[in-house]
Amino acid sequence: TFNFSQLTSFSVIAISFNRPKLCSLAVWNSFGSTFAGQNLAGVAPLAVFVNANNTVYLANIQYSTIEVWYQGSGSPINIFVGATLPYSIFVTMADDIYTGTGDISVDKWVLNNTNNPFTLNVSEPCFYVFIDTNNSLHCSLSASHQVIKRSLNSSDNNVLVVAGTGCPGFMLDMLDYPLGIFIDDNFNVYVADSNNNRIQLFQPGELNGTIMAGNGAPETVILNYPTDVVLDADGYLFIVDSGNNRIVGSGPNGFRCIVGCSGASGSGPTQLNGPQSIAFDSNGNIYVTDTQNNRVQNFVLINNPCNLTTTTTATTTTMSNMTTTLQFNFSQATTTSMGNITLISNRLSMLILCIIEFKCFDHQLRDVIIS
Repeated sequence: TFNFSQLTSFSVIAISFNRPKLCSLAVWNSFGSTFAGQNLAGVAPLAVFVNANNTVYLANIQYSTIEVWYQGSGSPINIFVGATLPYSIFVTMADDIYTGTGDISVDKWVLNNTNNPFTLNVSEPCFYVFIDTNNSLHCSLSASHQVIKRSLNSSDNNVLVVAGTGCPGFMLDMLDYPLGIFIDDNFNVYVADSNNNRIQLFQPGELNGTIMAGNGAPETVILNYPTDVVLDADGYLFIVDSGNNRIVGSGPNGFRCIVGCSGASGSGPTQLNGPQSIAFDSNGNIYVTDTQNNRVQNFVLINNPCNLTTTTTATTTTMSNMTTTLQFNFSQATTTSMGNITLISNRLSMLILCIIEFKCFDHQLRDVIIS
């Protein structure tokens, strides 16, 4: 029997976005459907975000709005963000919306609230933003060839340089117009180093990067101006290869093309034209801002022999101050067991904080059985 008396606290921290479990043989329909055309996406949309509840957020630069589609909704609601140009977007577990804007700031917006309660002033536009599980906001300062971060737990505006020297270059400590960024569970920072045609990895505290894909990496894919990178549940890369008008992904057998595999630009259902950003929904379907076509395309996952799972991390702290990190996999329509705790859930939909004395399991984590 699981002994709760040994615990001081028990927490499960869920991420706000999707990292699906994908098999090496996963296949997406090469014919995309238009999720949002120019009437909703505006001219040259850059950023799309899909949260763990499959709510889709789209930054509309033309009309300075954030378009929000709840799952199953055919039409969006919109948030007017003033005279700013929303270049990038990230949404937290609390549904707070952070946008990197053209007026050299990062703004925070709340649904159903017209007030803007937070602004981080930076030296230039943040073309991509990302918030890690330590609540640190990361920003791509593309024109300064750097990635910076600032803790949202602090009231000051002090920032730390995570990657880049401030000068363009190809050395391992340098970037050349960085765009998309992704931070994994270990706080490794992945950067789409666009003008260097590569994906760089910067480990915590290290200013020298490791080339993970593209120019300079052995036995890898040839990239042409990559603009975004995301990871699946196993840490494999999915890259917006913008200059080649395609999406590529890695796996145990190396890299392969996912969609847009002709490489030719176009507006047909199998084509992309200067895509910029990518997001997964919880089912493994792909959303892409097809920027030069003024639309957002959706490519459906049609074959994935593995069960889709959402991975979260649980940290258990004992009376002796020893900390153990455990891995939970919440699978769709499956049962997951850890010792004598059995969890049956279709989706982990929010942050769950479990404190001893059984004041813990949130009602949205259904059918928790403790033996």
